[in-house]
Amino acid sequence: MNGPVPIAYYLALAAILFCIGICAFLIKRNIITIFMSIELMLNAVNLTFVAFAHEWHQLSGQIFVFFVMVVAAAEAAVGLAIIIAVFRSRETLNVDQINLMKS
Repeated sequence: MNGPVPIAYYLALAAILFCIGICAFLIKRNIITIFMSIELMLNAVNLTFVAFAHEWHQLSGQIFVFFVMVVAAAEAAVGLAIIIAVFRSRETLNVDQINLMKS
C-alpha cells in the first residue's frame, strides 16, 4: 500500500485510545493512573484534530491542538502538585481511601 494513510486509520486509533482512557478512568482506583488516563484521552482528541487539519489542509486544527497541549501541560503541573500534596497528607493514592472532607 503506497501513498498516504487514510484518515479512517487515524480516527480508529484515536477512538481506541480514547476508549482505553475511559475504561482506565472508570476502572482504576489510583490517582496517578486516573490522571494518566485523562492525558490519554486528551492525546486521542489531539490526534483527531491533527488528522482532520491535515485532511482539510487547514492550519486551525493544529493551532487548536497547540492550545490543548498548553492547557494539558498546565493541568499536569497543577495536578501533580495536588497529587503530591494529597499523598503527603493522606499517605495513600487510592481514591477509595481518600476523603478530603475529613481531617
